[in-house]
Amino acid sequence: MIKPKPNIFLIYTGGTIGMIKDSKTGVLKAFDFKNLLKRIPELQLLDCNIETVSFSAPIDSSNMNPVYWVQIAEIIESNYHNFDGFVVLHGSDTMSYSASALSFMLENLAKPVVFTGSQLPIGDLRTDAKENLITSIQVASLQHLNKPIIREVCLYFEYKLYRGNRTTKINAEHFKAFASLNYPDLAESGVHLKVNHDYLLKPNLKKALIVHKHLDTNIALVKLYPGISESVLKSILNTPNLKGVILETYGAGNCTTEKWFINLLKETITKGVHIINITQCSGGSVSMGHYETSVKLKKIGVISGKDITTEAAISKLMYLLGNNMSSKRFKTMYETSLRGEMS
Repeated sequence: MIKPKPNIFLIYTGGTIGMIKDSKTGVLKAFDFKNLLKRIPELQLLDCNIETVSFSAPIDSSNMNPVYWVQIAEIIESNYHNFDGFVVLHGSDTMSYSASALSFMLENLAKPVVFTGSQLPIGDLRTDAKENLITSIQVASLQHLNKPIIREVCLYFEYKLYRGNRTTKINAEHFKAFASLNYPDLAESGVHLKVNHDYLLKPNLKKALIVHKHLDTNIALVKLYPGISESVLKSILNTPNLKGVILETYGAGNCTTEKWFINLLKETITKGVHIINITQCSGGSVSMGHYETSVKLKKIGVISGKDITTEAAISKLMYLLGNNMSSKRFKTMYETSLRGEMS
């Protein structure tokens, strides 16, 4: 019996991977997606069937926003039963945000959704685009007993497969642009494609895919710094319709203990605005109450983001706010790992 080839759906949103240089101006611009496949004839050698779709107007990832996240989610939803895996080509600048958002939007996902892109355009002699794209398709094609091995939203870049909602872009110049500092790699590409099965998400396969399309963007991100003023913080926290705030604190979740600061946060929480405490550090976790400088935050009801990344913290906040719930349930849900985004 001939084993059926996996069917992979390639979604092109834009980004450097699909850019070419304008010969006159030297400026990078998006080009027809069909040319992308022509430039990588090696794709014909892969042991899978590939179909493609492109955003009607490919975007630079700096312009990425929740409207486009819904668009990506809807493409996956409408093609979910016809394909075994999905590869999303995306600009690297906001890729971690998009991969995090899609992980929350695609509840009970039982197939791979692999985000990838490149630091150099596909037509460049030294491009990293070919390896990233070819291996991403191979990752999305991995099967055991005709069932996908990867069943979550991932990000593949420079020989490493990461859990999407654990990643952060750490470098604008190197091919190794991403890191997952609080969670091990899911797979590594070398002579062999080595999958770390113990670290893969294991969803309940009996549950049907639910696609969440309502994301609430009435949020703010505040990074603490020595000397932050009351007037600046007050103006942010008094933003009309504000519903949630991500507070990037120092170290293990510490902040100034000045009275005005704690009182302002307390007033904001009393008004029904959720405040989440995450660390400014690239790696590590918030541990409220561990130091005296975070005890007061815990007392006034600040939510612990534990070891979540800023990118995942933001998209998780938008997602939970979009699912209207009581403050108590919100706190419980936020402090619970929903898609493997926190330890």
